[in-house]
Amino acid sequence: MVLYTSPFPNSFLSVLHSFSWGLIFPCYWLADRLVASFVPTTYEKRQRADDPCYFHALCIIITTPIYLALLVASLPFALIGFLLWSPLQSARRPYIYSRLEDKNHANGASLLTEWKAAGNGKSFCFGSANVCLLPDSLARFNNVFNTQARAKEIGRRIRNGASRPQIKIYIDSPTNTSISAASFSSLVSPQGGDSTNRTVNSGIKRTTSMEYKGDNCGSNNSEDSREDKGGAGEPNEGEENTCIVRINGEDNGHMSDAEADTVNGQAHASDPAEPSLEGDADISKTPNHKQKEGDSGSLDSYSASRESLVKVRVGDGTVDQSTVNNKLLYKASIMKKTSVRKKKHTDETFDHEISAFFPANLDFLCLQEVFDKRAAEKLKEQLHHYFEYILYDVGVYSCHGCCSFKFVNSGLLFASRYPVMDAAYHCYPNGRGTDSLASKGALFLKVQVGSTPQDQRIVGYISCTHLQAIAGDTTVRCEQLDMLQDWLSEFRKSTSSSSTANPEELVAFDVICGDLNFDNCSSDDKLEQQHSLFTHYKDPCRIGPGEDKPWAIGTLLDPEGLYDEEVCTPDNLQKVLESEEGRKGYLVYPTSKNHSSSQKGRKASLKGNGRRIDYMLYTEEGLYLEWKVEVEEFSFITQLAGLTDHLPVAMRLMVSTGEDDP
Repeated sequence: MVLYTSPFPNSFLSVLHSFSWGLIFPCYWLADRLVASFVPTTYEKRQRADDPCYFHALCIIITTPIYLALLVASLPFALIGFLLWSPLQSARRPYIYSRLEDKNHANGASLLTEWKAAGNGKSFCFGSANVCLLPDSLARFNNVFNTQARAKEIGRRIRNGASRPQIKIYIDSPTNTSISAASFSSLVSPQGGDSTNRTVNSGIKRTTSMEYKGDNCGSNNSEDSREDKGGAGEPNEGEENTCIVRINGEDNGHMSDAEADTVNGQAHASDPAEPSLEGDADISKTPNHKQKEGDSGSLDSYSASRESLVKVRVGDGTVDQSTVNNKLLYKASIMKKTSVRKKKHTDETFDHEISAFFPANLDFLCLQEVFDKRAAEKLKEQLHHYFEYILYDVGVYSCHGCCSFKFVNSGLLFASRYPVMDAAYHCYPNGRGTDSLASKGALFLKVQVGSTPQDQRIVGYISCTHLQAIAGDTTVRCEQLDMLQDWLSEFRKSTSSSSTANPEELVAFDVICGDLNFDNCSSDDKLEQQHSLFTHYKDPCRIGPGEDKPWAIGTLLDPEGLYDEEVCTPDNLQKVLESEEGRKGYLVYPTSKNHSSSQKGRKASLKGNGRRIDYMLYTEEGLYLEWKVEVEEFSFITQLAGLTDHLPVAMRLMVSTGEDDP
């Protein structure tokens, strides 16, 4: 299948489309700015309250007549442009495929050679986020603003988080079966003597990631990083830049002072067969940007998680160079766990956490609500520092392909480190209300992730979608889930080149991710919770219809609190969401007939830990029979704090081949 690298089949139509949009854009921009000036965010309101010299009312009085006059003057040109633009959409392709041309950063082909399906298996990491990149006037109704700047910052944070080497710290305890994550910043900081900072609580994830800041920062294919794979035990294929450290914990789940001091200078391995990391560590806490006023997570500063960013340089000594390159500079963030929630299900087989960063070695990224075209371009440019393959501007416009007129695209964006083989898009024809103005739909992708020694391709399927958002439209969402399953089945059949007798391709995974706009605990969403999709695909956060696992939290933030000091940075938001009271204050909770989720005082009696409407689903059906797929890690991510009203989620799948390591 040919992937579309331009929106139109020939240059003449592209030029004509650019000309028509050039006539429309001034009117569109003026209308957007005019409406935006009357819809302030809570951040702007506080800024005006703190600054008596902020003459916003005077600015509106001056600029409004100017905007109106220019808007009226631009209307005739916009009308002419619209008459040209609308018919052109019938020839427009449903997406734009972009491949990184810089060979110094491109590594998709090399990734394919790394997995030959010989060994323990390989892990793949998937991420999903609703980034709310609407035109600025519409984004303000969700209490976010400055769409163009946010798009650039979102892309920068994602690729910075994903390009870090992965460091796993295991806490072993003879009596506590749960796996916990030690707080690196509390262990190594001068305040590490506080016993509360040394606490490692049960039911929390055991691994962590470190942000890479080396000579090739922004690139995920540095030679050093690709060589530093082994050394710590026998990691699976594909665990790039991974260092595994094992720490013996006490019976009560707390780290002793001696152990904390040991980690400050050394990292000890519990198994003598595993190489240890020894030597002093030169550690200093440094901000990741120049400190200035408005530093606490405001959009002016775009501050990242400063409290958990520390410099680590491994000193000379008996360090195994195959495990750690002592010439690299790292920024480490290991979560500080303050929640004492216990696992109700001790047989949980995978790690889970609330993380201040996107997971290291992120392979696939699915984004929703990337509606603004200029913002999509800025986001793509940032993501291309890490992802080689990107599909964006997905959807249809005008009356082409759907029943009603579409003013904006689907808002879907897909980024991958692995080559995309096939792609297809379908628009949901049953959108209602304001959702019908966007071409919401589903994007289906087939990627190649490796090959066997017999030259059989190893492939995976990924589906990205965004369902009807209006509350109460349960029937519409169920119909869209039905269409999603049917379209996916058709896509797999049409793109498969294998037969049971002579398989040319081996399917490693099949994943669905996106904003489904319903949660698993609301009484109003019972129809969606019982949909047949969940009989074929597994939700790692779900026990059954109406019940989530105790560690799962909501992904929809309360827009009114986005700029509160307690949650305006990734680190602060992470700390807040780790406590039950914090979640009640800053997450939107499931609705019920007897309770109003808008009243925080009533949230205590509501079910669950917030509305979880962003999903990562996977299936074991239709995969290569001799392989096994299981979740290795699930994360709720706070790195986009202050930039969107959703929490990104990430899932790492382990594809086990059943073969022993050579």
